[in-house]
Amino acid sequence: MSHHAAIYRGEKKFSIDEVEINAPGPGEVQVEVAYCGICGTDLHIYLGHMDGRVGFERTIGHEMSGVIAAIGEGVAGLQPGQHIVVRPLDHCGACPACSAGHEHICHNLKFIGIDSDGAFQQYWNVPAHTIHILPEELNLAHAALIEPLAVAVHDVDRGQVRKGEDVLVIGGGPIGMLVAMVARQAGANVTVSEINENRLAFAQKIGFATLNPKDIDVAAEIHKVTNGKGADVVFEVSGSQPGVDLMTAAASTRGRIVMVAIHATKPQIDMFQFFWRELDLIGARVYRPEDYDKAMKLLAEGVIDCDAFITDIQHLSEIQTAFETLTQNPNAMKSMIRISEKY
Repeated sequence: MSHHAAIYRGEKKFSIDEVEINAPGPGEVQVEVAYCGICGTDLHIYLGHMDGRVGFERTIGHEMSGVIAAIGEGVAGLQPGQHIVVRPLDHCGACPACSAGHEHICHNLKFIGIDSDGAFQQYWNVPAHTIHILPEELNLAHAALIEPLAVAVHDVDRGQVRKGEDVLVIGGGPIGMLVAMVARQAGANVTVSEINENRLAFAQKIGFATLNPKDIDVAAEIHKVTNGKGADVVFEVSGSQPGVDLMTAAASTRGRIVMVAIHATKPQIDMFQFFWRELDLIGARVYRPEDYDKAMKLLAEGVIDCDAFITDIQHLSEIQTAFETLTQNPNAMKSMIRISEKY
């Protein structure tokens, strides 16, 4: 029995191949993939930035939803037909991070869909411990947003955002906007800093205060609207040097700065501000199982307008066009690939 899989071949190319479906091994679950979103990391892979890690025969994709098709030997508590999402992290269980209960930042972490094959295929075998069962009534296209939403949940948790605090999100792309929504749900007053006019318009449409650093001194404005205090929590989601400059300039005394973005090169950070204002700099990477559970709950409660957030949905056969469009027109919030015609 065979199925279709999109395989990254290098040089900005995917091939859609017909490949054999392997039965799930011991401890594995076979998932029929319904939808899979295109992540910023997927774009980096497509652009050739991660060829040394990914190679040229990899099926990528990890922002997914699907239905259990079969279970392997030794898997308990799961059954075919259940609607699920996959938390695409495989930890070693033996390193110091795992021993301390921080499996999500395992020293030997394998990110499924980057370090091993991912969800841009019709059937996908994954470790059973990565499975989260969805409520049956949750739309599977919407459920494919749970993975990036879990990133935002983890970021906001790391920042310990509290009700009434002033929050600045630097970067209004997909993750930045999800961080803003989760912080707002926690009761914070959220401002989004972004230079892309379309993304600014999206943020304004869903009720956020916005600032464009091309037009205004964002740090000065944040201090002005907070009566000289500054932002209690700043999320750096832009991955840019100007964003890093802004994060320290806009922070309040004893403000918390959460580093969300992955920077291509080491940014320069104004360390003097950490001494002067007793700032905290907090790293945030992926998510824990409980972040996934909370993301599922928030999605079910309607914290995100999913239909507005999902810019477009294209079929697996159109994946090449979808990636080309995203690189030429970076205004989309979330472009999604429909893997199965059933859902």
